[in-house]
Amino acid sequence: MNEILKGDLNDLELILNQVKAEGLEFLKGINDRRTSTNAEPMEYSNLEAQGSGALAALAAFKTRFDDLIVAATGPRYWGFVTGGSTPAAIVGDWLATVYDQNTQTVKGQGDISANIELETIRLLLQLLGLPEDAYLGGFVTGATMSNFSCLAVARQWLGTQQGQDIAKTGVSGTLKVLSAMPHSSAVKSLALLGLGSQNLIKVKVMPGNREAMDMNDLEQQILELNGAPFILISSGGTVNTVDFDDFEAISKLRGRYNFWWHIDAAFGAFAACAPAYAHLLKGWEQADSITVDCHKWLNVPYENAFFLVKKEHRLLQMASFQNSNAPYLGDPLDNFNYLNFLPENSRRLKALPAWFSLKAYGSKGYQDIVEGCIARAKELAAFVENGASFELLAPVRLNTVCFTLKGEERQDQVFEFLRILNDQGVVFMTPTVYGGQHAIRAAFVNWRTTADDVLMAIEQLNQALKKI
Repeated sequence: MNEILKGDLNDLELILNQVKAEGLEFLKGINDRRTSTNAEPMEYSNLEAQGSGALAALAAFKTRFDDLIVAATGPRYWGFVTGGSTPAAIVGDWLATVYDQNTQTVKGQGDISANIELETIRLLLQLLGLPEDAYLGGFVTGATMSNFSCLAVARQWLGTQQGQDIAKTGVSGTLKVLSAMPHSSAVKSLALLGLGSQNLIKVKVMPGNREAMDMNDLEQQILELNGAPFILISSGGTVNTVDFDDFEAISKLRGRYNFWWHIDAAFGAFAACAPAYAHLLKGWEQADSITVDCHKWLNVPYENAFFLVKKEHRLLQMASFQNSNAPYLGDPLDNFNYLNFLPENSRRLKALPAWFSLKAYGSKGYQDIVEGCIARAKELAAFVENGASFELLAPVRLNTVCFTLKGEERQDQVFEFLRILNDQGVVFMTPTVYGGQHAIRAAFVNWRTTADDVLMAIEQLNQALKKI
């Protein structure tokens, strides 16, 4: 054994205790850590012939990179819909690294950690109020891979409607996909799947400052397909204003038309945790596939999402992902070889952080997180509405505030104002465009965020105004 590696093995307890100390220092100071950095990029280092050992590497990392690590999981980081890991989620993530399982099968010899993943999906279905016996799911890195996985099975379904096995023969011709306000990750998935990002048939949105699909236009677009099967991508919470398509109306259309219904509910799915907002998802249990992103409102570490596909499509799912030329992996249906139902063969035990957090805090804990975030969004929106400097561009439907500087003459200043605001390092928001206007978006999904954080953000907004 390499001597330095042998030394680290002997000192493993000391090394892990030091890592724990560094982690605690970061987490205890996260409220005061900057939400953006002004640090200059450093020159890349070179690989040394003789390593320095884990503790020396840790010290070097802290010296070189600590200033670059922002409070992305802190209470005032309101960009990119980033949740912050709960204490229990950190436990699960650390153990996932220690155990280092390759999640594959549910019974038989070897690693059977897929049982933990399937139990976690069952817990999530219960949390979200979905029928737990209706869907087969799997954990992936994020909403992009979740959308990709769902749409891969949808593509296979669409092929069968035309007498094709697309997983084997590939895409030939144009396949019909309809959507009104698809997330960029869904459009990216169309490109990755060979469906073509430019082949999306756009459906109009409802009038009156909405981002939800216009059901009348949807039906008109369907009629123009002359009976051809298609994929429908609907929104369970749009990016800018968290608007929801009418799932009940879409459910009724399924009785008359032949289509695969996919819902992108990356973070909007968690509205189901709050009784006052669960109605936004009414009817979604009829969907063929659903995207949910856990590293958003479930507040677990990054690279944690899952996808759901109706169990009635199990053979289509297997046809999309099976390792048909790998006899060493066994019969896909024998012992339920789980990796044949997911896009990745090599996967860490991603479900463990979610399992720990769900078990630790239960449905009531997540109800409190969701309702708290919604309350914080409304507090910021009230400041925007009641002041003279900002304009709310859309009603706060859930947990996102979309606003801009008041006055058309200030449109050219919006993004510069946001740069100044973020550069102050106390709160972080992201730019967007809504209704043709330059805008600012603040997304509340972090369990740490309090009313005091909103007040601090308001103070920062007022300070930034003085600098433009």
